[in-house]
Amino acid sequence: MSSMALMSTRVTDRAAGDELAWAAVIGRDRRRDGAFVYAVSTTGVYCRPSCPARRPRREHVSFFAAPADAERAGYRPCRRCRPHAASGTPTERSVRAAREYLDQHTDRAVTLARLSREVGLSPAYLQRAFTRLVGISPKAYQDAARRERLKARLRGGDTVTRASYEAGFGSTSPLYRGSRTPLGRGITPGAYRRGGAHLRIDYAIVPCSLGRVLVAATERGVCAVMLGDDDTALSRELAAEFRAAQIIRDDEAIAPWVRAVVAQVDGATRDAAVPLDLHGTAFQLRVWRALQAIPFGETRSYAQLAAAIGQPSAVRAVAGACASNHASIIVPCHRVIGANGTPTGYRWGIERKRRLLAREHGG
Repeated sequence: MSSMALMSTRVTDRAAGDELAWAAVIGRDRRRDGAFVYAVSTTGVYCRPSCPARRPRREHVSFFAAPADAERAGYRPCRRCRPHAASGTPTERSVRAAREYLDQHTDRAVTLARLSREVGLSPAYLQRAFTRLVGISPKAYQDAARRERLKARLRGGDTVTRASYEAGFGSTSPLYRGSRTPLGRGITPGAYRRGGAHLRIDYAIVPCSLGRVLVAATERGVCAVMLGDDDTALSRELAAEFRAAQIIRDDEAIAPWVRAVVAQVDGATRDAAVPLDLHGTAFQLRVWRALQAIPFGETRSYAQLAAAIGQPSAVRAVAGACASNHASIIVPCHRVIGANGTPTGYRWGIERKRRLLAREHGG
């Protein structure tokens, strides 16, 4: 790769990372606290992603990996969210202790009562605080940890039976029950252990009115639509989303679906009308279905979207699900805007979001 192409890839990666960070700020995502801080040029202050202060304008915000980096750049810590304080509030410390306990006991089921005794909070208060600060319930957090442990054991060569017991599932039956397994819809543990060879993903990258668009599909339907400017960066992003799959670039294999998606990207049609095969957590899939229900030409706030899925208090988690959407356009996360009616962070670039919204509103 030439030095210019490498530089372009790095710039694209950094821009994509900044958009994900901005989405976390918009959603006040406490799960990203400690991952980075954001600084506001107009105030000279830097904050945690979850800071409750009024959100700044995007053009005034920059991101730093650590508080020390922000301070070296001349910013001072926010007095409200105390981004430089490692300890946090008593409730934050208790929830952090709960997470650590769950992380240390992924090989067994931990009841809410047991967890509450370990951290010194009542079960009801711990449930509410954990869900508010982490974005998911203690049980969902534990299930996710067990899924990751299962994947690690399978990647390491364990049999399905041994991996399931080591991951804390107790038996192999939960791994196969229902349409969605712990590894994702339609992905069985045996197939995952074989490196996901059963899941073949064909993809193509073609030009569109928003730059370059990657369309990927399994035999069941389109599983990803990604926007960008650099083919290498787009290919790498697809590989990161589907680490276990057999991924093959074949511009002809899914050509009809690619043409349909590009027609929607370019505004030639409102609905690509392609079959979908979306892979995500149960919560993400609920959010993505709610996004697909937003009519063309209309928008929703994160709070409205949270209410639409029946979880009005899960605004931050909804913002995170929007930011993790890997099927742009056909899962129209660009139709979610800030509470003040202005476009907010977008995984594929805020300018693309503005152009999509302007096109849908007849601008």
